[in-house]
Amino acid sequence: MAASAMVNAVKSVIPQLSYNSYKGQAGRIGVIGGSKDYTGAPYFAAISVLKVGGDLSHVVCTSDSAAIIKSYSPELIVHPILDSENAVADISEWLPRFHSLVIGPGLGRDSKTLDTVKGVIAKARDLDIPMVIDADGVFLLSEQPDIIKGYKQAVLTPNAVEFNRLYTSVIGTDADNSNFQESTKRLSAALGNVTIVRKGPSDIISGGNNVIECSSRGSPRRCGGQGDLLAGSLGVFLYWGMMAMQKNIKEPTLLSYGPTVCAAYAACLLTRECNALAFTKCGRSMTTSDMIERIYAGMEGLYGDREKSTT
Repeated sequence: MAASAMVNAVKSVIPQLSYNSYKGQAGRIGVIGGSKDYTGAPYFAAISVLKVGGDLSHVVCTSDSAAIIKSYSPELIVHPILDSENAVADISEWLPRFHSLVIGPGLGRDSKTLDTVKGVIAKARDLDIPMVIDADGVFLLSEQPDIIKGYKQAVLTPNAVEFNRLYTSVIGTDADNSNFQESTKRLSAALGNVTIVRKGPSDIISGGNNVIECSSRGSPRRCGGQGDLLAGSLGVFLYWGMMAMQKNIKEPTLLSYGPTVCAAYAACLLTRECNALAFTKCGRSMTTSDMIERIYAGMEGLYGDREKSTT
């Protein structure tokens, strides 16, 4: 498949800006993560939601991380309920308001928190909420893969280490690292066609029935937080893709590959573009904050035809 065909599919799902739109229509996204030691990751994911074009970005985090995350930006809506006494019930009250979830940035591995996230995923599945699962969310799935098995509105975004751990848990053998495309496709199929993004020098994306690769330009810089930008932007693209399917948009590549794979490709391509743009300016000093500053330029350069407003 030509990269241009997938780019056209992505363009078809991006909603045009309109003076008749109302707040929340372009996406109300919930980021579930943030703990005492990890406050930057949920911020990067949540602010990327807004920079890509989502309208409202919520962070559900622990009580000891909330004030810190709030201090990073007044744009974010922060809920310090991830470690509350009735956390699953408290979070579940908010779930119907979210168009998609991004689970994992800065989550940590506290056993009580992971149990809460397990319960939240079950509630979200009952509500058919699309979700991106990243970082320690993927760690949880490697311990209990049945939590997500068969849920085709989910996209998992493991790095190489997380992928190998999850693969061994699900398949029962080590991943074949001589053929990333085949191992990614096999893992997706074994999970019931849950979309997998195996992040790496080339990002391998599979929904179980097909495989695509995103290997556009990036940079050799590997600062922390880039995966959070990818996860946050993916949360928006995932909602937009699902919305496009509901509107019965007849774009051939979108119909062939489906909204989860197209959304994953959109986020991978955008992250690589922001990486390249930031590295050109900042070089070795580049950080994820530099990349986030270039999301608009990346969106305009890659998908700009859909950025024009309508009345």
